[in-house]
Amino acid sequence: MGLSLPHILILAVVAVLLLGGGRFSAMMGDVAKGVKQFKKGMSEEDEAKANPPVRLQAQPPLEPNPDRDLQPAKDDRPAH
Repeated sequence: MGLSLPHILILAVVAVLLLGGGRFSAMMGDVAKGVKQFKKGMSEEDEAKANPPVRLQAQPPLEPNPDRDLQPAKDDRPAH
């Protein structure tokens, strides 16, 4: 036995009468906020899976230059 549209409408009217209009709308607002937060959490989880954090790879240490007399290249650009 399922609930048809008239049954749901009757239950909604009874709930509004018992709880009052303001309290019922506040409850529905809280439910809407909960659904919104749930969707936001799910999208953040999907985004985290789609964009994993980038990990830096360790680089080997630089070898010292064996030529001690090595000079830097001359700069042929005009001075400013």
